[in-house]
Amino acid sequence: MPWDNQSSGGGGWKSGGGGPWGQPPRNSGGGGGPNPPDLEELLRRSQDRLKSVLPGGGRKMNPFTLIAILTVAAALIAYNFFTFRVQPDELGVVLLFGKYDRQANPGLNFRLPYPIETVYTPQVTRVNRVTIGQSGEGTGGNGRDIPEESLMLTGDENIVDINFSVFWKISNARDYLFNMQDPEGSVKAAAESAMREVVGRSNIQPLLTQARQITESDVQELIQTTMDEYAAGVDITQVQLLKVDPPSEVIAAFRDVQAARADQERLQNEAQTYANRVIPEARGQASQVTEAAIGYRDRITNEAQGQADRFTQVYDSYRAAPDITRQRMYIETIEGIFSKTSKVIIDERGGSTGVIPYLPLDQLQQRAPSAPTTSSGGGGGGSGVTGGGGG
Repeated sequence: MPWDNQSSGGGGWKSGGGGPWGQPPRNSGGGGGPNPPDLEELLRRSQDRLKSVLPGGGRKMNPFTLIAILTVAAALIAYNFFTFRVQPDELGVVLLFGKYDRQANPGLNFRLPYPIETVYTPQVTRVNRVTIGQSGEGTGGNGRDIPEESLMLTGDENIVDINFSVFWKISNARDYLFNMQDPEGSVKAAAESAMREVVGRSNIQPLLTQARQITESDVQELIQTTMDEYAAGVDITQVQLLKVDPPSEVIAAFRDVQAARADQERLQNEAQTYANRVIPEARGQASQVTEAAIGYRDRITNEAQGQADRFTQVYDSYRAAPDITRQRMYIETIEGIFSKTSKVIIDERGGSTGVIPYLPLDQLQQRAPSAPTTSSGGGGGGSGVTGGGGG
């Protein structure tokens, strides 16, 4: 032992004379018990050892300097064994004897040395990504396809090749660390299962065209439900479809079908445009004809109603005075007949049988429509023309 040669009594600790500090036992009053070690000797020996370690042998070292060095060394040891740092994107989870104890926020935190306390620092703000259907993270389909993951059966019994990515982050650090053995693998398995379920209840045509966003939303919701049931402490932020195509063996036929569907939609749009132009015109014409027919019907109805009312009034007048009404009707009828025909007067007096025009009333009316004309029905001859019987 190194302290055997420094004993003052000739015997080391093993020989019963010096003890571990190189001092022989001191007996007081014949008590026989060992005395405590000499502090000055202990400090001197520690100083000697420190001098041998320091460069230059540590000549003429001040005790205060030694105390300062020891203080700094103790602070360094305390910093390394009793503190830990949590980065801004991390969250500290402290275990006390393997059991969850507390969470530590970003910054410098205190802990008890291992194995009393153990610290995990998962990155809770980083967005992680898992890709299903291809190896690699390229969004342009640069990775190698994995058919056993990407080929899925649709609801109408077609096969579709789907590559997609799932973005997720840690929402609960405690559940993430202790409820899931392989969180990333669990997210990937749940994502593949959710996609197969959504594709299995959909037809291939919507998946290839307009239903991509709906599919992404349904898959994200289904994955999140599964992770919540497992209490995985994971938040699914986005599901992104990278590629949705038919199998490579039949992709040419599907492209022909897509082209035919595009032509069909184009022709349907053209027909709809023509219908939108022609149908309003036809409806306008039909409305015009209908309005004209309604006007004609109303006019005829009103005229018939007027004639019926006039006949009713005449009938009422006839009932009030039949003789007068009959005479008036006769005169009005004769007036209507004679007003449109040429008239002659036959004079039967004196045995004459000739037909003599009495007055050309129609010609006189044409020549002098304003001159009043009078006629006499007897033999009166004031007109300058007399019958042949009297002459």
